Amino acid sequence: MKNFIVIILDGVGIGELPDAKDYNDEGSNTLVNMANYLGGLNLPNLEKLGLGKIADIKGINSIESPMASYGKMTEISIGKDSITGHWEIGGINVKRNFPLYTNGFSHDLIERFKKYTDIKGVLGNKVASGTEIIKELGDKHCSSGFPIIYTSADSVFQIAAHERIIPLESLYEICQTAREKVLIGDDLVARVIARPFVGEEGRYQRTTNRKDFSLSPIEDTILDVLTKNNLKTVAIGKINDLFNNRGIKVKITTKSNSDGIKNIINCCKQFSNSLIFANLVDFDVYYGHRNDPQGFSKALQEFDERLPMILNKLDESDALVITSDHGNDPTTISTDHSREYVPILFYRKGRIGRNLNVRETFGDVAQTIANFFKVNNSLIGTSFLN
Repeated sequence: MKNFIVIILDGVGIGELPDAKDYNDEGSNTLVNMANYLGGLNLPNLEKLGLGKIADIKGINSIESPMASYGKMTEISIGKDSITGHWEIGGINVKRNFPLYTNGFSHDLIERFKKYTDIKGVLGNKVASGTEIIKELGDKHCSSGFPIIYTSADSVFQIAAHERIIPLESLYEICQTAREKVLIGDDLVARVIARPFVGEEGRYQRTTNRKDFSLSPIEDTILDVLTKNNLKTVAIGKINDLFNNRGIKVKITTKSNSDGIKNIINCCKQFSNSLIFANLVDFDVYYGHRNDPQGFSKALQEFDERLPMILNKLDESDALVITSDHGNDPTTISTDHSREYVPILFYRKGRIGRNLNVRETFGDVAQTIANFFKVNNSLIGTSFLN
């Protein structure tokens, strides 16, 4: 009985993709640029797995015999959103563009939103940083009761509201209505996101009660394939939202990276013959989007310190992939995701690490999982199991 564990270090890219210029992301390199900015990274356990073999990262040595196989993966799907990254990891090539709103949402869309949610008015309606827009409009929101609507460089419709003014359940209901009745057709955005916050008179802060209302995957993913073959799928954290709960047998919500790591460790003990698929989102949400390389580095160190606790729960029959879904370089002017390669570390206890080179698609993870569990599929990618 064996487990395959996938850990997504959300936003941890490792160098611009060849088409980065099409996304205004030339020069982005989350790990390398952050290491250079800070004078080096200190990640000894990721170093032992082979992180320093993938790229020249200041402070991370390229050791002779890494514990894991190592390489980096190319995204072939259109975009640099969490959905496209995760779906491609799941074995789908996302060939369509989800709509973007660089000038805010149209008058007609906002009117439909007001009609179906019975809301009298909205604030914002522009591209904005989530932390900045609640500073700017939090007071107006609290006095008017109108939700704050905003978007980003990704295909998202975000609704921010103070938990005292619009209670969580009401905010979630508004988002669900927007997902089902408003953001359809030509306005079929990838995600509607509830962004609750708390605080008083300009001292506002977002809470961990964020909730994503995503589209369902456009085709079967590895989660569906395993479920149809009566294999257990366990999703930890943001995975549940990004796949719209499809193909997932066990759903575990988390409030932080620390919470996610604790659940990964517990699931390695609790489950067998299962896919354990986890997302650690703090790197992206709290540090990449806020251009905070110091915080980003500290979060990576905290993961690195607890990594041995995960490895110690694995035996020779288990497999572990550590990778990412896109970049989010905290050293660039942009506060959005970056179009980057992502690192891949593949660990099996007692196996000698080898060079996986540059993989042609994130879908290689899905094919490796399918190969591991010996299930037939029509997913994209090439296995690196052996």
